[in-house]
Amino acid sequence: MLLTGATGYIGKRMIDVIAAQGYRVICCCRDKNRFSKSVDINDSQVEVVEVDFLKPETLENIPKDISGAYYLMHSMSNSNDYAEKEKECAVNFSNFIENTECKHIIYLSGLVNEKELSQHLSSRFEVEKILMQCKIPATVLRAGIIIGSGSASFEIIRDLVEKLPIMIAPRWLHTKCQPIGIANVLDFLIFTLFKEKAYRRNFDIGCDNVLTYKEMLLEFAKIRGLKRKIFTVPVMTPKLSSYWLYFITSTSYNLASALVGSMKIEVVCRPESLLEIKQITGVQPFSYDTALRRTLAKIQDKEIISSWKDSFISSRSDSNLKNYLDVPKYGCFTDLRTAEYDDREKCLDRVFSLGGTNGWYGQSLWKIRGFLDLLIGGPGLRRGRTHPDQLHEGDALDFWRVLYANKEEGKLILFAEMKLPGEAWLMFKTYKGKLWQKAVFRPHGLTGRLYWYSVLPFHGIIFKGMVRRLAKE
Repeated sequence: MLLTGATGYIGKRMIDVIAAQGYRVICCCRDKNRFSKSVDINDSQVEVVEVDFLKPETLENIPKDISGAYYLMHSMSNSNDYAEKEKECAVNFSNFIENTECKHIIYLSGLVNEKELSQHLSSRFEVEKILMQCKIPATVLRAGIIIGSGSASFEIIRDLVEKLPIMIAPRWLHTKCQPIGIANVLDFLIFTLFKEKAYRRNFDIGCDNVLTYKEMLLEFAKIRGLKRKIFTVPVMTPKLSSYWLYFITSTSYNLASALVGSMKIEVVCRPESLLEIKQITGVQPFSYDTALRRTLAKIQDKEIISSWKDSFISSRSDSNLKNYLDVPKYGCFTDLRTAEYDDREKCLDRVFSLGGTNGWYGQSLWKIRGFLDLLIGGPGLRRGRTHPDQLHEGDALDFWRVLYANKEEGKLILFAEMKLPGEAWLMFKTYKGKLWQKAVFRPHGLTGRLYWYSVLPFHGIIFKGMVRRLAKE
């Protein structure tokens, strides 16, 4: 079974779901360094192939003997040509898949109000049309707001409700939508496979609740036992709305802008479409209330399989991690510090738990740096981390990206995604009874060099104390 977008929010979760049905999963990703699978899955059940659908020649890495394919690639980028790139990917995928043994394609798209489409939903609709013209029968499942641990929609709802007792919000909070729990999305995706009644058709999927965004926020507050007041004003432009979401929630500005464009438009399921796909698959979606409670329980139990924050949508760039894995040695500034540890395992537990709600040693200075980064358009410290004590290649970690994480080896490499006049790495390694901590900065021109010397006094405070406390707390 072919799975595109295997490192994405839905793709990561689909690996287990497909494997549980007895299929061997062929996972496509642009960078193998970002791929991580569940420990419960046998290596024989998963094959990872490095593919860039904008480069047709790389598609030859995909085996031809696939029975079905999931197309789960989306972009929320605000680059001027992202829509053209999405179309190009779809065309290349379609051309390739016709020459395989594939019998069915499933594409997860967004709920479409065909009278009025946002820029991003319009792009997804174009992809849908391309896949529907493919010789291999395709089925399109259209979902709206997805409620699940780590989903962008849920995290925005949680941030708004938990941070703001009183909200002065844009009027699009009165827009109606039809949410769906992540577990139900996965059920629809797997149980639609090879259902001939679904071939060459599109279906809307959602729970039975049609709610405004305001109602969704208030329901979350009710479940959390929080008293919240929400007032809407008509004066917020789309740009102001985007900044409102960007500064209050953990979302990136690009994602906030894309979401605002979609949230202004009412998107609810076609009743007959939802009823028919429920009959075809046997899936009965649970309510919005149940989806929230299940999601909060997963977070409480630290069962967060994937998060939108780990996607490059939350990054300052859209690059392969392997481009940064080889840490440069020349033309760089370096801060190297060591400290003896008493217990290697406990030392590494502290290293691999850095960031997020666990914080950083020298927390106040890190918070100041995170706030300054936020003001100039960086991610700041708001992205946190997906899991409180586990790290994998490709994970977001506040304003860092995990390049390499091997606890058994005792090695962690982070790459900075904060706004900088250069490139920065932070590395940890245990060796001969010591914890080695190394910060590397490759400046871009004179500005980069001036930046390094301006923060040098703070490095002495932060890095010296951090290595000592990580080694012996």
